[in-house]
Amino acid sequence: MLQETLRNKYEMVIGLEVHCQMKTRTKLFCSCPNNFGDPPNTNVCPVCLGLPGALPVISREAVTLALRAALATNCTVHEISVFSRKNYFYPDLPKGYQISQYDRPYATEGKVEALEADGSAKTVRLERIHMEEDAGKLLHEGYPWSKDQSGVDLNRSGSPLIEIVSKPDMRSPAEAHAYLTALKAILVYAGVSNCNMEEGSLRCDANVSVRPRGAAEFGTRAEIKNLNSFRNVSRAIEYEYERQVGLVEAGHKVVQETRLYRADKDETASMRSKEDAHDYRYFPEPDLPPLVISADWRAEALKALPELPSAKRARFVSEYGIPHYDAQVLTLSQEVADFFEEVARGGGNGKAASNWIMTEVMREMKGQKSEDGEVSYSNWPIKPASLAELIRMIDRGVINGKTAKDVFARMWTSGESPAAIVEREGLSQVTDTGAIEAAIREVIDSSAEQVASYKKGRTNTIGWFVGQVMKKTGGRANPKIVNDLVKTALDKA
Repeated sequence: MLQETLRNKYEMVIGLEVHCQMKTRTKLFCSCPNNFGDPPNTNVCPVCLGLPGALPVISREAVTLALRAALATNCTVHEISVFSRKNYFYPDLPKGYQISQYDRPYATEGKVEALEADGSAKTVRLERIHMEEDAGKLLHEGYPWSKDQSGVDLNRSGSPLIEIVSKPDMRSPAEAHAYLTALKAILVYAGVSNCNMEEGSLRCDANVSVRPRGAAEFGTRAEIKNLNSFRNVSRAIEYEYERQVGLVEAGHKVVQETRLYRADKDETASMRSKEDAHDYRYFPEPDLPPLVISADWRAEALKALPELPSAKRARFVSEYGIPHYDAQVLTLSQEVADFFEEVARGGGNGKAASNWIMTEVMREMKGQKSEDGEVSYSNWPIKPASLAELIRMIDRGVINGKTAKDVFARMWTSGESPAAIVEREGLSQVTDTGAIEAAIREVIDSSAEQVASYKKGRTNTIGWFVGQVMKKTGGRANPKIVNDLVKTALDKA
């Protein structure tokens, strides 16, 4: 753990490169299916295998989804962009080069609004978004020959990617996590990708450097490759920051290099020296003409965009009367936003719907996080209509807040409706003033000391009486009625 004095002395600077696989039916330059999980090397053809004479033809569907991503992140979309060959040799790259975009990408200068844990907003600027084809995948485990050989699966070769490159605007792992969370939400809402990190449809490289606080110049950066979960992104950045501070403090130089993150050891390790652009020998792809995105095509993609998180947040605040922070949290996941809206409409109380989802529902869901820290809402045991019904029962005075939490717990485990649980267990709220007054008399008659305190002006004692009456009624009495009747009874005592 780095000393606080050193944390105050050195600032971390973070930029992220996010690779997002788009959910198209086919690959970027051929008609092979773009499916995850099929048997190895079954979705391949001469184009994605890089066989001599095979020519690429760009997918209009892929460009349209890439356009959506650019427009959803407020990028400038350029009318003309150019594909290039990025040359490097690796077993999962059958052509010996990757078709990508280099000096003339299709989109530049965007931004993403991120929400940090303390509720503050952080704007992260985007340098560029460009399209490229994915490489294949090396298989190192799970096969009879895995001890001494690696296999290659080229099903993913040629799948359509966008690479979203941020400016170095982040200063902590928490900011990086918030940015990734917001970016993922935008891409899912826009229908660009399912952003499933476990399937590799969202991958992240982190560029990390350190500099003395207040300095204008950036330090030498190291790139950490292929981080496969939000949690690992945060942990790798923190480790790399501490490593670089240690080097600088010891009088050593930070070397520009590519590193990998070893999650089992919680450390980064050197892979190779970091390449510069000239090492890849970029040159324009001779088999593809410049990509021309017309104004009509751009307008069509913009019109097809659904309501995005920022617009949904503003509408939730105005339509359902919830605080801006609540709207930020509820719109980070499209599933949660849809769930909230159904509950708010059905229950007729937007703030109550927000409170229940952000406290009770999300607390229960925390136990269902996956390895990468994400929550799956696909199998919620409670349906929006049931939670809306529970809220209506509270607002009508059928049950009080304390009883509602007990009912919710039973709903979560059984999936039953709240009305069925309340009726079977006899949990309806006691509103009979006669029964409540009888309980109040019992409490007052057995509490002479507390009554005397109240008479001496210690009016906060009233809370103690209310609590005792609630106990006597099994927590089912209407708290407002109890409070009013207790005060009346004490004044007469």
